Amino acid sequence: MKPQNFDNHTRFVVGYHGVLFVLLLAILGGSVVNLIKSWGDHTRIYSASLILALTIAVFMVGLFARIFALKAQDRAIRAEENLRHFVLTGKLLDPRLSIRQIIGLRFAPDEEFVELAKRAVAENLSEIDIKKAVKNWKADTYRV
Repeated sequence: MKPQNFDNHTRFVVGYHGVLFVLLLAILGGSVVNLIKSWGDHTRIYSASLILALTIAVFMVGLFARIFALKAQDRAIRAEENLRHFVLTGKLLDPRLSIRQIIGLRFAPDEEFVELAKRAVAENLSEIDIKKAVKNWKADTYRV
């Protein structure tokens, strides 16, 4: 595995981001076509409607599962980086830092972390700007 850096730190999980998403879109399209074709047929309209409703529900489950997992990871990152800042400085992170900024800061090594956190607040740096400012990338291989 190549060392992680700004250019290769994002992850693409083929099964989730590719196959599942395309499959769900195909099922959604097929269920809409099925409902349209069943519109005048009173024996098929009910089942076609249920198939569409179930497809939408599965799509929403997939979306919310991803959102909820990311929110949990964001909370863990906030706690980890707050602890790291406290260990390094004896103070908690500046509350003006957004979660997106803190997520960017997690890639900074201890030597750059405190100064970059101050700079992020002072200059209102975006997550991407913070990541680009990191000189010696600290890999985070746990987040997907």
